[in-house]
Amino acid sequence: MAGVENSAEAPLPVGRVSRLIGGWISRLGAVWVEGQITELSPRPGAGVVFLTLRDPSEDVSVTVTCYRAVFDQVRELISQGSRIIVHAKPEWYGPRGTLSLRAAEIRLVGLGDLLARLELLKRSLAAEGLFAAERKKPLPFLPHRIGLVTGRASAAERDVLQNARRRWPAVRFEVRNVPVQGVSAVPAVIKAVKELDEHPDVDVIIIARGGGSVEDLLPFSDEQLVRAVAEARTPVVSAIGHEPDQPLLDFVADLRASTPTDAAKRVVPDVREELNRVHTVRDRARYSIEARLRHEFAGLAALRSRPVLAAPQRMVEQREDEVASLLERSRRCFGHQLDRAASDLTHTRARVTALSPAATLQRGYAVLQQADGRVVRTPEQLAEGEPLRARVAEGEFHVTVAPAPAPEDAQRS
Repeated sequence: MAGVENSAEAPLPVGRVSRLIGGWISRLGAVWVEGQITELSPRPGAGVVFLTLRDPSEDVSVTVTCYRAVFDQVRELISQGSRIIVHAKPEWYGPRGTLSLRAAEIRLVGLGDLLARLELLKRSLAAEGLFAAERKKPLPFLPHRIGLVTGRASAAERDVLQNARRRWPAVRFEVRNVPVQGVSAVPAVIKAVKELDEHPDVDVIIIARGGGSVEDLLPFSDEQLVRAVAEARTPVVSAIGHEPDQPLLDFVADLRASTPTDAAKRVVPDVREELNRVHTVRDRARYSIEARLRHEFAGLAALRSRPVLAAPQRMVEQREDEVASLLERSRRCFGHQLDRAASDLTHTRARVTALSPAATLQRGYAVLQQADGRVVRTPEQLAEGEPLRARVAEGEFHVTVAPAPAPEDAQRS
């Protein structure tokens, strides 16, 4: 160690040597280190994570430490055996005399780093709810006009147009040709999506590309494009055609199609299939109506077979006989009542006649009445010479009260 005096007679203590080494290492700058993880020990609750990075070509390992916040950014993406790139500063631990690297950033090597960043963006957007199923808008059954965003004269454009028109010849398209890779792809696609979203006749938008490498498909994982599609009022179909690795557009779109051809099939109904469905529904409707009519005819036949409908006059005839019988009974009863009343009247008349003064007069009696109409009941009511009216059975006549005869005349008579 330059500048430090020491010899066999005056050796340096271990602690001082360790501090000198630490001071020299602390002056070193941060470096980018690539290696493979051979040991990984994220202890629960610990603020520092330890891992061992190894160089497979030279069989050399170094310990790497990082704070929990640095590790949590990539914890779901790395594991034992992963190749990573670490931006770290050498660090000397004096008490044990060990060298390690303090990592400030961890990345996956090459494509892994790219995919890791996309995965982190995917999780961030998913946490915002941009990929939620309840945000998905349903596609129209038969769109009036389809917006298509794709490369100029591309196979994807040809597949969508040809397959859609083969399925429904009258389908109409509003095509926007844009770059589908490179630095100008994202703004061009975003502009096309917004134009088609504002178009009054466009009912659905298809974003199509015929596949490619992960690097070629990067524009369709751009955060700005994903947010533009999420904000669109018109349903959007993603038809990128790259099965192994899905761009983020597939997750935010209202429908993901595996290929541009599949997008045409999913958006445009097949006229032949729809005609077959119409015929099937028509046949089922006809069968249902005929079955209903047969059922109703059977019900009518059952009703007509009942006596009340098979011979309706029979009920009238029965009621006619009942009315005639009741009428005859009423006549008999009324006749009996009249005969009884006549008999009662005859007996009453006989009794009245028997008790009547006229009957008494018929037997030769007479009724004497004074001038004022009073009936003579005793001789003491009369005065000599008083005129009286005598009523007999056949009429009346007038008499005068004569003097009473002497007693001896009465005896002689």
